[in-house]
Amino acid sequence: MLSRVADNLYWLARYLERAENLARLVEVNASLMLDLPKALAPGWQPLITITGAEALYAEGTRDTSERAVVHFIVADQKNPGSMVSSLAQAREIARTIRDILPREIWEHVNELFLYVSEHATEAINKRTRHAFLRRVTLGTQTLTGMLEGIVSEGPALWFMALGRNIERADMTSRFVDVRAVAMLPVHGSPLRPFATIQWMSVLRSLSGYHMYRLKTRQRVYPAGVVSFLLADEAFPRACVCCLRRAEEVLAHLPNSQSLLRRLSRVRRAVENTRFETLDPDALHGFIDRLQRALGRTNDDVARTYFRGELTLSRHVAAQSQSSG
Repeated sequence: MLSRVADNLYWLARYLERAENLARLVEVNASLMLDLPKALAPGWQPLITITGAEALYAEGTRDTSERAVVHFIVADQKNPGSMVSSLAQAREIARTIRDILPREIWEHVNELFLYVSEHATEAINKRTRHAFLRRVTLGTQTLTGMLEGIVSEGPALWFMALGRNIERADMTSRFVDVRAVAMLPVHGSPLRPFATIQWMSVLRSLSGYHMYRLKTRQRVYPAGVVSFLLADEAFPRACVCCLRRAEEVLAHLPNSQSLLRRLSRVRRAVENTRFETLDPDALHGFIDRLQRALGRTNDDVARTYFRGELTLSRHVAAQSQSSG
């Protein structure tokens, strides 16, 4: 497979995964704002932090109102990490590799892009937001299912799985990091119910609440949520599960030994961490190191398979979200 094609497949998966994560992020934050008293609600600025776009956002405005933040994340074409921009990139990539993937994939990506482009303002309106975000989430999930169901095992599927799982691991770590820092204390009895609501929102941001309850058979508590989302081996959006799946894909690819060693070290570091012993500062430091390791992994993938610096510069704007 040509390095250019492998590069496109890898980033197609990352952009599609990013669009789905953004839909989840906005949907759950809107629900959280309704569930918490106004004085305790986290507001909308944390969404900018999760996406790693603080500097870019500050260049345009300091308005952190709901309307401004949702527009920036969903519909702002000047934001290379927005939903519209991510799907525009995905559509362009899918168009250029139509001879590699089945026609149904291209058609679905194109339809999803057109829908989001025409209806992005519906995310800003509270009455139409849920239906819009749900359609985006289902659209990206449908694409993932189509890839697994109609694309033959081989390099195309492997590079897309690699991109999807690195993007997932990065975003999951960001969800946990930003939300954990802003959490209410759990020891004060008047605030404890609201703290539980916040931790439930973290799980729901990743559609992990039901799986968490099935796995742990316990109430929602901070160390349990952090451990589940970072170190669970079976939940598809947990960092360890994503890293393990990336390793499995790399095992099929040539010249992957150094990448496999790096990912294995990162995975073991997460698995061997006792999250119940970490205070918020220590957790933040741990996740910061994890995110930097994921960023270096992305760079190593590019150098190994995608003609190095040429490819690294190609996606630098969009990549800032996932390596900042």
